[in-house]
Amino acid sequence: MRMRVLLAAAVVVAAGAGFAIWVYAADRSASPARFAGEPIPAGAPAQDFALRAQNGRLIRLSDQRGRFVLLAFLYTHCTDVCPLIAKYMDGAVRSLGPRADSVRIIAVSVDPLGDTPKLVRRYVREHRLGPQFHWLIGTKAELAPVWQDYNVLVEGRPADKVVHAAPVYLIDRGGRPRLFYSPPVNQPEFAHDLGLLLNR
Repeated sequence: MRMRVLLAAAVVVAAGAGFAIWVYAADRSASPARFAGEPIPAGAPAQDFALRAQNGRLIRLSDQRGRFVLLAFLYTHCTDVCPLIAKYMDGAVRSLGPRADSVRIIAVSVDPLGDTPKLVRRYVREHRLGPQFHWLIGTKAELAPVWQDYNVLVEGRPADKVVHAAPVYLIDRGGRPRLFYSPPVNQPEFAHDLGLLLNR
């Protein structure tokens, strides 16, 4: 049975002007002050998946056990929230210095037609994303089960500009979803939470 993230969430990707739609059943005011992200109640490990990264390497989520993972759902043609989230996740991990190797960033594509290996490699290069950053791509048949497991609803792509939200999950060393972020989110928030967890 596929793991259902306990926070009710939906990401809608469809043609139109860029704006985010995000619905989740959580009261951010109830979050412990020590975390910037919304804590996710303890439960089953995150649903496993295996997809190819921009360099052709097979990346399996369960292989990241022992490290923290920032898991996001992005696409390269996005001109608003995706570049910022990619930048902030990458910057937060870089700010950890020698401890950066304890974290992996996984961005799962929500645009199987537009996110080709060539374009994703160029995106990673032009945005100077670090070695911890893995942008996973594939066909719709390969990506759709991941979207479903993480409550990400994707609807078509008739145009380069799409409507979408961008959830980010922080998965702990044991492979369990630990924290959840919805836009707006920034680099200091990611860095703060990673620092706290790494110090435990």
